[in-house]
Amino acid sequence: MLSWPEPFVLRAFLAAVGLALIAAPLGCIVVWRRMSYVGETLAQAGLLGVALGLALHIDLTLAVVIAAVAAVGVLTMLGRQRVVPLDSALGLTHHATLALGIVAIALAKGPGIDLMSYLFGDVFAVTSTDLIWVYAGGAVVLAAIFYLWEPLVRLSLHEDLATAEGLNPRLTRAAFDLLLAVVIAVAMKIVGILLVMAFLVVPAVAARPLSGTPARMVLLAAAIAVASTIFGLWLSLSSDLPGGPSIVIAMCTVAAISLLAGSLRQG
Repeated sequence: MLSWPEPFVLRAFLAAVGLALIAAPLGCIVVWRRMSYVGETLAQAGLLGVALGLALHIDLTLAVVIAAVAAVGVLTMLGRQRVVPLDSALGLTHHATLALGIVAIALAKGPGIDLMSYLFGDVFAVTSTDLIWVYAGGAVVLAAIFYLWEPLVRLSLHEDLATAEGLNPRLTRAAFDLLLAVVIAVAMKIVGILLVMAFLVVPAVAARPLSGTPARMVLLAAAIAVASTIFGLWLSLSSDLPGGPSIVIAMCTVAAISLLAGSLRQG
């Protein structure tokens, strides 16, 4: 078993805890607005960003941000069409981006590339540059969320009423999608494309049965995410398990207990 003072373990700890704190408010809004499928689509677009970074030899996190922001534009246009329901359009985009991303990575780097590192992440491979992305990008995201918090909560609680009161739902939604895209890009290396939305959503799901107000839910989601991160990293180090999936398992365990307790209390 490796000790916590190891430099790469410390970087993993700082990155995962930082991401947990950043993801908490976004995850709560995703749960309130039922946007998990939107987030999954943005996450899958990250694979195209990886391919772009490999082809152009640029920073992969920056490339994923570019791809995710482009995906936000596509989702915005899909939201305006009325040919098929939005969830059907999202399903098409979701699977198309995943397939295109895998093919694009294979073409950019050759068939021998390790897709597992992109699909499931490697928190113990976090570098100092990645930490800068987490904390600098996270500070910008949290500042923007603080500024947009009231309109986001109003739209989540009653969109029609908020719109009638003069709030622009499309502009607010687009701004939130951009913030979500940035967080997904930053989180990709830590938990991977396939698990990034679990990192955002599961702590919020765990906090919901125990919270009476939006602010309490955010604080509790952050506490659950941080505690699960610490336990998940310990489990990974002590049992030689993958870091990202171990963290998500810890989060899901807390969520299951919380939902069970909430069901028993209602019964």
